Amino acid sequence: MAMKFFAGAALAAALTAGSASAAPYHVTVPMSADDEGAMVQIENFDTGERLDSVLVTDGVAEFRGTIDEPVLARLLLDGQRYCTFILEEGGIAVNKNRDAVGSMLNDRLNEMGAHINSVRASYSKATSEAEREAIIEAYNKYMEGVLDENSDNPIGYYVFLDQAGALSREEFAAALAKYPDMAKYKRVQRYRQSFDRQEATAVGRKFADFEIESDGVKHRLSDVVGKGDYVLVDYWASWCGPCIRQTAVLKDLYKEYKDKGLNVLGVAVWDEPDATRAAVKKHDLPWECWVNGGSVPTDIYGIMGIPCIILYGPDGTILSRDKQDDALKADVAAAMSGK
Repeated sequence: MAMKFFAGAALAAALTAGSASAAPYHVTVPMSADDEGAMVQIENFDTGERLDSVLVTDGVAEFRGTIDEPVLARLLLDGQRYCTFILEEGGIAVNKNRDAVGSMLNDRLNEMGAHINSVRASYSKATSEAEREAIIEAYNKYMEGVLDENSDNPIGYYVFLDQAGALSREEFAAALAKYPDMAKYKRVQRYRQSFDRQEATAVGRKFADFEIESDGVKHRLSDVVGKGDYVLVDYWASWCGPCIRQTAVLKDLYKEYKDKGLNVLGVAVWDEPDATRAAVKKHDLPWECWVNGGSVPTDIYGIMGIPCIILYGPDGTILSRDKQDDALKADVAAAMSGK
């Protein structure tokens, strides 16, 4: 399985596993005075199922219950993501840094996170390309070892999921054949479906339509695509750092081609409408942006990571997909020059 170096902060954020028998858990989460009375929920990271919920009382969210087996879970504060951890047997304390400590698997997770951070520090101090390549090779072997040793538990699941976005369709199929236990997870199943949808919406194919609604207003992609203009659609979210960085590229393209037949449209996915609107204002985005896309566009186009920027031709044919920076600029320039 091809491994992607430093795949993201997510690797240091969650996962691991353990025994498979019903056992009690006790989770305590310190909260601020402003959070008093707020709802805090634990949900299954893979399925989104609500596992437990409490109100913040006396500055603490405290959960008690039983779990059949360790689960990769996520804490939500009033519906917003707070942290990710392992819900497992024992006492688990979430500290002010939002790290879960005190239980066997969460402590093991923190050790893995510390190792990853040390590798990153070594990489940043490397003075030669050969030294950096050696660090990358060691890191990849380490992560492959983690996956091999934990292919039947949530650690392996999370590592597998984290790497899936960097794999081709063929590499993903080979990885799933090597780690068949991963096929039971809903998110892995959605990845497999996403590859099929990517193929159906690849460069050279006609656009796939969708409809989203916000504040009672319905938007269809077919309202703007296939109407005789080039349309550059940015599928993004306010919380996505790489998305925000690409707005500078999009502004350059917008400035250069907006009077030459190119429209730019933002479609916010996996984001809260108010957060999207605030980001549009904060980053001074001059083009129209549809909010509340949820997972509708990403499901249809098989988008596994954002930003995903797609250029549609005047007749709705997809001319470019998943390009950024200079590569995106080159595709747009080629299209606009008629090449």
